[in-house]
Amino acid sequence: MSDIHLRFSKTLLGSEGTFKLEVDKQLQFGEFVALFGKSGAGKTTILRILSGLESVENGYIRVGESVWLDSQNGICLPPQKRCIGFVFQHHALFPHLNVYDNICFALKDKKDRIFADELIARMDLTPLKKSKISQLSGGQSQRVALARSLISRPQILLLDEPFSALDNAMRRILQDTLKALHKHFGLTTILVSHSMSEIFALASRTFVLQNGHITRDGSNDSIFTHKLLSAKLKLKGEIIHIHKEALVCVISVLCNDEIYKIIYDPIECAQFHIGEQVIIADKAFSPILYKCDIE
Repeated sequence: MSDIHLRFSKTLLGSEGTFKLEVDKQLQFGEFVALFGKSGAGKTTILRILSGLESVENGYIRVGESVWLDSQNGICLPPQKRCIGFVFQHHALFPHLNVYDNICFALKDKKDRIFADELIARMDLTPLKKSKISQLSGGQSQRVALARSLISRPQILLLDEPFSALDNAMRRILQDTLKALHKHFGLTTILVSHSMSEIFALASRTFVLQNGHITRDGSNDSIFTHKLLSAKLKLKGEIIHIHKEALVCVISVLCNDEIYKIIYDPIECAQFHIGEQVIIADKAFSPILYKCDIE
């Protein structure tokens, strides 16, 4: 039996009229799942339904042995009784509270203050505990929002494009932080993102949504990686992942809406770095990478 079962439907209004959001998926605890698709496909609505912020026409949500939603039997747990952390694109922090009080706002037991201090230290926020929210940078604010979402030790962490407003350098730093937190706390994480590079860096499984339906479900390799490379290929892209093995190094490059994988010798691979702009070209009918300047 799966650890998490999501099955629900809801009529949504899109740019071209109404359409039906229909989800029937099973997840295992500890998975990192990404929701990918065009704006208006229903990605954020799935998060809101799972968190109890939005109703459904009919549905069933089970997390472990706990039933959060069963429309046939009149069960619908309110958001505060669902063990969920939620991070929005805009951090929605309380401006009148400092960093520490924002993070600890939902704490009911003073004993949890010890955990709060540990979490704050893990997020590199200890020097900012007494700072006002208005004094923080965008990256620091999202660190606070992420810490606040974890303070109640949620079973499931929901993220709605949490890093989209940040610059590339800060985005990569927070992606690394999120990945470490996901592993350390054994979270089940569901991320909404329009960025394939972000999904490729974080998620182990991706649902592709189109007009309310999950049209594809699989690993990032099976969904995003381009299988065929032309001998006349010449594309500009960004290195989003480097996987090093004993004998070879596999470099993943995002070009437009496709991800290409290039095999390199580990020694030659050392010259390339994640986030670097490169050109994929052919040499003796084999793809090769060239560095290019960033304008």
